[in-house]
Amino acid sequence: MQKNAYLCSRKNYHLTKQRTMFNIKKIGAYLLFSAILTLVGCTKDSETFSSSSSVDPAVITEAHITDSIYYSDKSLTAYNFVYPSKDPYGKDVMLSGTITFGDAVKDSSYAKGLLLYNHYTVYRADQCPSKGYLSDQKYFSLLSLITISPDYYGFGATESKNQGYCISQANAQAAVDALLAAKQILSAKGFSWGDRLFNLGYSQGGQTTMGVVRLVAEKNLDINFTYTFAGAGVYDLPETYRQFLSATFAGKPSTVVSVMLAYNQYKNLGIAREDMITEPVLSHIDEWILSKRYTLEEIDEKIGPLTIDQYSTETMRDTTSSLSHTMMAALDLDNLCKGWTPRGDEKILLFHSSKDDYVPVVNTENMYNYLIGKGLPSDNIDLDIEEIGPAGDTPAHKNAGTTFGLKALAKMIELLKGDK
Repeated sequence: MQKNAYLCSRKNYHLTKQRTMFNIKKIGAYLLFSAILTLVGCTKDSETFSSSSSVDPAVITEAHITDSIYYSDKSLTAYNFVYPSKDPYGKDVMLSGTITFGDAVKDSSYAKGLLLYNHYTVYRADQCPSKGYLSDQKYFSLLSLITISPDYYGFGATESKNQGYCISQANAQAAVDALLAAKQILSAKGFSWGDRLFNLGYSQGGQTTMGVVRLVAEKNLDINFTYTFAGAGVYDLPETYRQFLSATFAGKPSTVVSVMLAYNQYKNLGIAREDMITEPVLSHIDEWILSKRYTLEEIDEKIGPLTIDQYSTETMRDTTSSLSHTMMAALDLDNLCKGWTPRGDEKILLFHSSKDDYVPVVNTENMYNYLIGKGLPSDNIDLDIEEIGPAGDTPAHKNAGTTFGLKALAKMIELLKGDK
């Protein structure tokens, strides 16, 4: 959509391709092997804690570890912890997350740096980090990094609540509070680390990652990221909604419905479900989407390959209706492409596939143009838009996520080179 953004992305891609290819090849074989290992179970080590990992969210206490788990198949130690934060309404709540590190860090109590890992879209209750869903953390442990992974509201300690899906302000607050709490916990346990601090996420995690950048800038927090890696996030929600209403982009039914439900509930819009959503989805919302019994893929299989006009009301799709205006206004309040100014020293990779079949690429184009318009130097942003399509049964969005992960790892290797 933005020609300059595309030109810049291709230029940056060719400039970075050569310098990252060696590192990508170097770690690629291990990643394939590790992907197999993630299918294996886990065993707990001898260190355990009496606190329950199911914490009453109404009880506010200090951040503390609830469980220590050693995943022998990944050579990965996980400290599950709870910490005080805010729910999507802005009220006090105890949230949960996970601190992970490899054997080298475990043995030395020293890490080269920290990584704030913001997870992508999940629906099933056991897919959050504190329940052992650690599909990527192992890779970063190879770099002697300690990874902090928030569950977000609606998972872990707040599993009984509906998730604040794609509400970047709420998820960013959960992530920042998890980072600050984890640093306190690690210090108390005798850990130390280098000065590298990374911020990373893909898909919903990409949105949260840029939400963190916004929150840190707006509140002038004493947090300085060495590098931020944001992949295929929903940064411009109103434009995404308009794309979903067009005939050219269908999106994923489970995610579109989840955005409507989350913003309606947590922004107090008061819209009846039947005024937003139609059959065959309406009568199955609680069972399919909100029960946390199914994965995204399982939910969309149940819904079927529907376009938005087949599961949303005509009034919801009418951009001139008062109902549509109410929803769009709520989405616009969480629009990351307006209303804030980034720090001038932020360094960011913005990655997206132009063939993304879940999240429109216009999100990354608009994010890039907004950051540039707000004064962030173009040299500080690596805009990488690539033509990555589906691979067999793997959709383009997921296929591109693998490339994003490899590029992030390669850049971290480069930035950590020489650190001891």
